[in-house]
Amino acid sequence: MLPRILLCNLRFTHEHLGKLFNGLAEAVAMDSPTRADFLAGFRPGGKYAGTVGVYRRNVISTARIGVFDTEVIDALAAGGVKWIAHNGAGYDEVDIARCIEKGIYVSYVPGVADDATATATLYLIISCLRNFSLAERSLRGHTWKAPVSARLHVSHDLTTRTLGIVGLGGIGLRLAHLARAFPMRVLYHSRSPRPSPEVPEWCTYVPVLKDLCAQADVLSLHVPFTQQTAGLIGEAEIRAMKPGSVLVNTARGKVVDEDAVIRALEDGHLSSVGLDVYPSEPHINPRLLAFPQAVLLPHVAGESGDTEVLREVRALESLSAFLKGDPEAGRDLVPEMKGMIP
Repeated sequence: MLPRILLCNLRFTHEHLGKLFNGLAEAVAMDSPTRADFLAGFRPGGKYAGTVGVYRRNVISTARIGVFDTEVIDALAAGGVKWIAHNGAGYDEVDIARCIEKGIYVSYVPGVADDATATATLYLIISCLRNFSLAERSLRGHTWKAPVSARLHVSHDLTTRTLGIVGLGGIGLRLAHLARAFPMRVLYHSRSPRPSPEVPEWCTYVPVLKDLCAQADVLSLHVPFTQQTAGLIGEAEIRAMKPGSVLVNTARGKVVDEDAVIRALEDGHLSSVGLDVYPSEPHINPRLLAFPQAVLLPHVAGESGDTEVLREVRALESLSAFLKGDPEAGRDLVPEMKGMIP
C-alpha cells in the first residue's frame, strides 16, 4: 500500500499530481468540515490514516481547521506525518518549534509571490497618495469627486516622494525597482545592509528605523512576523513619520500597533494607510472602516491565478522530493530547519 499525502485545498494544479506522485503516494483531498473532524482523521483507523505528508494552504486552515498549533502538530505526528508542504512565504500559522520536536519537516515557497505582492503594494501606495479609493467610493455613491476635491491638499504624485522600505527581502527589493520608475527616492532599513550588487546604488540603507520613518513620505513594511518584529511599528515610530505621511503594510498585521495607527489617522498625523493584513484576520477593526481615505484589502496582495499555480507546484515538488529521498527536498525548508537533512 502506498503512503498517502493529504491535500488541504489544492485548487489549480491537480494535473501535476500524477507526474509528481505516481508510484510514490496516494493523493487524498481533505474533506473535514471542522477542526475536531480533522484531528480525528489521523487516529488509528481514521480517514487520514497512513498520511505521511500534508499540503497546506493558509485559507483552509484559517476557515475550517485553525492554525497548525501544538494540538494539530501532535495529532499529525501521532498519525505518522513527516512533512508539511506549506503554500506560502509566511508560515507563522505553523508551530515550527513543535514540528522540530516531533520530527516533522516544514517547507515553504519563498520568493514565488514577490512580484504579485510588490505590485499590490505599489497599488496601495498610489491609491493612498492620490486618494483613488476614496474617489471610487465617491463615484459609486453618486457624489462625483467632491470628497476627493476636499482632500486635494493631501493628494500627491509619486514623483520625488521618498519611499521607506522596512525589510529589503525579495518583495521589498522588487518594490524598490517598481517605485524607482516614477521615480521615487528609495531608502530601506533592515538588520544589516544588503551587499552590492544585489542592491542598486540608488537604494540607500538607513541603519536606524526611526531615522527611516522621519524621512519617508510612504513607509512600506516587508518583514516576516516573528517575536522580534511583533509591534515593530508602534507609537514612537509612527509619530517619527512626517505629518501627512502614509503607512502601507502587506507583511503581517501584528507587525504594527493597530491602535497607534488609528490614533494617527484620527488626528491626521497619517493622511492614509494601505493595509492588506490585520492582527486578527479575518476580523477587521471597525474603527478602520470609519476612515474613507484608508485603502483596505482582504489579504490578497500575494494572490493571483498565475502566482497560485507557481506556489502550488513548488510546494508539491518539495513533498515529492521528500518521498523520493531527493536532497532537493531540503531546498525550501523553513529557515529554522536549514541544515536538517530530510
